[in-house]
Amino acid sequence: MSVAETLGREVYILAKAKVKFFCQECGHESASWFGRCPGCGSWNSMVEEVVERAFTHQSKGVAVKATPLPDIRVSEEERIDSGSGELNRVLGGGVVSGSFVLLGGEPGIGKSTLLLQMAGAMAAGMDVLYVSGEESAKQIKLRSERLGIRSARLHVLAETRLEVVRQAIMDNPPGIVIVDSIQTMVLEEIPAAAGSVSQVREGAAYLMRLAKEEDIPIFLVGHVTKEGTIAGPRVLEHIVDTVLYFEGDRHHVFRLLRAVKNRFGSTNEIGVFEMRGSGLVEVPNPSQVFMGESSLGSPGSAAAVVVEGSRPLLLEIQALVAPTGYGMPRRTATGIDYNRLLMLLAVLDKKIGLNLGTQDVYVNIAGGIRVEEPAADLALIAAVTSSLKEIPLRALAFIGEVGLTGEVRGVSQPEVRVREALKFGFEGCIIPKANIAQIQGTENMIYAVQSVEEAIELGLAGTKKAP
Repeated sequence: MSVAETLGREVYILAKAKVKFFCQECGHESASWFGRCPGCGSWNSMVEEVVERAFTHQSKGVAVKATPLPDIRVSEEERIDSGSGELNRVLGGGVVSGSFVLLGGEPGIGKSTLLLQMAGAMAAGMDVLYVSGEESAKQIKLRSERLGIRSARLHVLAETRLEVVRQAIMDNPPGIVIVDSIQTMVLEEIPAAAGSVSQVREGAAYLMRLAKEEDIPIFLVGHVTKEGTIAGPRVLEHIVDTVLYFEGDRHHVFRLLRAVKNRFGSTNEIGVFEMRGSGLVEVPNPSQVFMGESSLGSPGSAAAVVVEGSRPLLLEIQALVAPTGYGMPRRTATGIDYNRLLMLLAVLDKKIGLNLGTQDVYVNIAGGIRVEEPAADLALIAAVTSSLKEIPLRALAFIGEVGLTGEVRGVSQPEVRVREALKFGFEGCIIPKANIAQIQGTENMIYAVQSVEEAIELGLAGTKKAP
């Protein structure tokens, strides 16, 4: 073939291929390149990919009949024990057959360790296939020995081609499959690099069909972006049944497992783990851990009780208020929403009369945990006031949401929160007056307040009790 014919053939092939641009952050699809993604607004995230449109043939003469709802037979979903009580709690009671679960988290947080430990525990009663596209079989062997996992029913496959993974599953069907990670898997029929939007989207759909058709639970590991969301198209999270996030600071030993989507259970539960040299260890009583090294009794330290799902957590909120050395006061929030902190400081300025305009304010949730529940507002305000006035707070737990007018609003499950605080030896709890009717049996240890002023007065030196 001549040079001209060869060039003509290549031009013809390129002309047949369809080129599109995809956003690596949100998966937005466009026919042309944009410096800023029209979907999510991120800059320089559009990448070029070659796509091939598949020709579909419309079926004719095929009778399709929908099933009436009363005729559909259902049975109670059997849960498979994952070997971890904390993981079972987050999943809603265990692993559901045929479920498709996505686990995301920052690099080095312990995602692979968590799933390898789960695989080792489940291999005691079934065959488990661990597919790794990032590590070799020898690397996984070394890590499993460090974790004390030696089960012969745990099979390791170092492979990135999903067609090969499917064949391995069909040849020897396992009880559960773990894929680490979806960003390294490729479908050979798609002309795109591993980790691209097309590969991640189609690869996840390929595995989802496999999980449903063969009734095998599949766990995926997903990388996260710098914003903390799972990398790849947003459709990835819509495809799966459950989305789990493994959170925590690598400089702290504690890790939190949250479900942000769960078709088989609640999304309010959390699992708490401690990272040790031998792997992840469950923390059945997180309150005792988070309060074990507390500095309660010192100015700027207050106890808050938050509820994650059905589990109450006793946390220490620390605040440091110091004169600013610059014209603009500094605000720093660790473990709590920054805008929420600014709002509560404005309430203190307006309703209590604290002059915080010339003070730097630093707030931290001890233990590396992040709190989003507004029931911790009252404890944060008490900690800031205590630090500013250099007066320690009484041994009380602060429970309540603070409104913009300075009122203390009611919270959910007040009795559960109070019991958790009293179990750890607190002399009482300051709660919203709206919740006093829901507390039974411990009324003599309850201080009910309606405003921030009352809560500060009681917390610092007051003795007034609830009616």
